[in-house]
Amino acid sequence: MSSSLLPRLPGSVDIYDTTLRDGSQQEGISLTVEDKLKVAQQLDRLGVSFIEGGWPGANPKDEEFFRRAPSELKLETARLVAFGSTRRPNSRAEDDPTLQALVAAGTDAVCIVAKSWDYHVTEALRTTLDEGVAMALESVRYLTSHGLEVFFDAEHFFDGYRANPRFARSILEAAQEGGARTLVLCDTNGGTLPHEIAATLEELEGAFSSELGVHFHNDSGCAVANSLTAVSLGVTHVQGCVNGYGERTGNANLSTVVPNLTLKMGVETIPRERITLLTSISRHLAEIVNVPLASQAPYVGFSAFAHKAGLHVSAIARRKDAYEHLEPELVGNGSKFVVSEMAGRQSIAMKAGELGVELDSESIVKVVERLKSLEHSGYHFEAADGSLELLLRDTVGWRQEFFTLESFRVLTDYSEGGLASTEATVKLTVNGERHIATAEGNGPVAALDGALRQALGRYFTELSQIHLTDFKVRVLDSEKATDATVRVLIDSADHQGVWSTIGVSTNVIEASWHALVDSVVIGLLRQVSTTVDRHQSSGEVGSELSF
Repeated sequence: MSSSLLPRLPGSVDIYDTTLRDGSQQEGISLTVEDKLKVAQQLDRLGVSFIEGGWPGANPKDEEFFRRAPSELKLETARLVAFGSTRRPNSRAEDDPTLQALVAAGTDAVCIVAKSWDYHVTEALRTTLDEGVAMALESVRYLTSHGLEVFFDAEHFFDGYRANPRFARSILEAAQEGGARTLVLCDTNGGTLPHEIAATLEELEGAFSSELGVHFHNDSGCAVANSLTAVSLGVTHVQGCVNGYGERTGNANLSTVVPNLTLKMGVETIPRERITLLTSISRHLAEIVNVPLASQAPYVGFSAFAHKAGLHVSAIARRKDAYEHLEPELVGNGSKFVVSEMAGRQSIAMKAGELGVELDSESIVKVVERLKSLEHSGYHFEAADGSLELLLRDTVGWRQEFFTLESFRVLTDYSEGGLASTEATVKLTVNGERHIATAEGNGPVAALDGALRQALGRYFTELSQIHLTDFKVRVLDSEKATDATVRVLIDSADHQGVWSTIGVSTNVIEASWHALVDSVVIGLLRQVSTTVDRHQSSGEVGSELSF
């Protein structure tokens, strides 16, 4: 976006992250003090300007966080901010426990929230508009008199400005008179649209000497767009959360705001050299807060640069920018080529190249045909990279020789009291020797996994490095009730990474078995490949490692 088209576009903005306060109000997020310290350290590593740590005095957890932060947080780029509110109605600032807690928090910057919508002052606080203005002025003045920099969050500002612009302005004027560093205009209900943001900011142009900031919620899906609009009109402070955490539908997603501002609009945010950390830190924070990152999250999602349609992949093979709006490496992500029934020959060739499988043009045609047929019957290979690799290998004539299955059986016994036990038996051949193994488990998959490992363990000690991490079942045609086809997906992992495998059948145990066997075969391939390469290079390939 050309700055000549946006004459008020600033050269830089401060990025203020509120994950530890506003973001942690999201349903399902509950951060321990240790979690909060880890999140803060990652945000500093990313290079945000300010980290809002919480509300000291509001709960023991935040009190402990601010007590431990000085000695346990080693911040290099960010400044820690304590959050609170203005004094209570009809009281003195110096007697207010919230303001006292902010002073005692030990940070050099604080943020306080005040009502800027007359409706909230008269109905929620049950006081007069004049008292609302006095609360803002005296609270800011008290904090600045203690040497603190003050960020002033004007809660519900855009709704308040529409209802009573004179009062909304008077709240900002009071905060500025009290010495507030930044006047933050908040869209607390999240319902304001970009053109409304622009109209309000146009009317406020030149009205305040204090820095203007914005804080948007995403209830109308416009938090990021609103933030960009505000910056394009001269705002130099943006609040939000990495990954868009927050109450209801969340806050402005800084994982999207930052690259849009810096990489597309030319506005400096976090240090340029740290933008490449955005994807890894976004995913790291998702692990800490225990909320899965949306696969399709812009810039940082696992599918943000994934290509599935054959036409797209074919074009990208020649020119990456044909279907990518910027180089994914700029934000620490990467291109991903997904193989499915929509795949063309180029998709298959590129995927095979990634896996180290050599396919000629005839083999590629066979793969495409098999892929489309299997996905029509219920397979879903874009979610099962392990099974896809085996399909590609199978097409060029590779057959796994780790073991040969003779049969398997699963029995479940129910005893008095409702207790159930599951037993599985597998019969297979390894290195020409027949083995029968039986194991118990808390379900058929666990029992089958146990029996398979028992039968193979003496030959492949590598199995101890392979672990099943997830198991999913989906009914594909529910109208057939118990005769429905089911799809089973198994996720597995070793010390090198993760992979997924798939099985499809009208029998859930059979589907599970196919997914389980694929998982074990891929795991063994990963574990013994270096050994195979070593033996092959010397011309010595043992029978148990021959493929």
